[in-house]
Amino acid sequence: MKKTKEQARAPFLMLLCAALWSLGGIFIKLIPWNPLVIAGWRSLLALLCVAAYMKFRHLKFRINKHSVWGGIFQALVFLLFVSANKLTTAANAIVLQYTAPVFILIISVLFLRQRIERRDIIAVICTLGGISLFFFDQLSPGNLLGNFVAIAAGLFFGCMMIVNNRADESGRMSSILLGHLFTALVGCPVGLFVETPITSTAVLSLLVLGIVQLGIPYILYGLAIKHCEPLVCSLLSTVEPLLNPVWVFLFDGETPGVFALLGGLIVIVTITAWCIIRDKALARSMTETAVQ
Repeated sequence: MKKTKEQARAPFLMLLCAALWSLGGIFIKLIPWNPLVIAGWRSLLALLCVAAYMKFRHLKFRINKHSVWGGIFQALVFLLFVSANKLTTAANAIVLQYTAPVFILIISVLFLRQRIERRDIIAVICTLGGISLFFFDQLSPGNLLGNFVAIAAGLFFGCMMIVNNRADESGRMSSILLGHLFTALVGCPVGLFVETPITSTAVLSLLVLGIVQLGIPYILYGLAIKHCEPLVCSLLSTVEPLLNPVWVFLFDGETPGVFALLGGLIVIVTITAWCIIRDKALARSMTETAVQ
């Protein structure tokens, strides 16, 4: 069956989305502000982008249990991720957040009573092993705290995905909009109580973060996910944890430690392999069911 133009374009949209997401580390490092303030103003700008998209697509804004909880979890992800980038290396922050699928698995088993397979147990063990290596590098109080904050971001990112998975497009975009709103309401007022120097570098970096790194990518993701298979999206999203530390190294000189690099490689390879195996098993199961 021949692919439609939208289906052929979807992987490129997802790839561009992940590449834009990866810019977060370097531009967060360039702004000498409190991380909560950065997260707040970044989300305020992204909120305008998402609102414009919803208006253009004639999507209704919905406030219900799913959109509110999804918004709360997303706000926690934004606030914790920006904080982690300030407390530890960009490589640690993004790769430790990339553990979200493992938390999805754990939550699904413990609270949603879903069946766990042997491959899932192996994936959890390997991922936790990779995470443990991050704590052998740069064991200063700040980096340790940053690593734990990044892991917490991964936990809430997984919670957000579980909630949003049960919503339609209007529900998902409403959740995203509320997430940006909650983040702005928490982060922006903090700037009144801490030093927030306004410089051209800070303003330009913030504009890039809000519009290019967060606002536009969520729109691209919304367009891609309609026509791109989940497996393809999962694989293409690995561009973010791969590119994030590269930009920071090139423009800020920050170099992750050897153990962190090894741990990151284990986490990314494990989760990517897990996605491939799980998707193939699901496709095989659906084929057998259809034959019967």
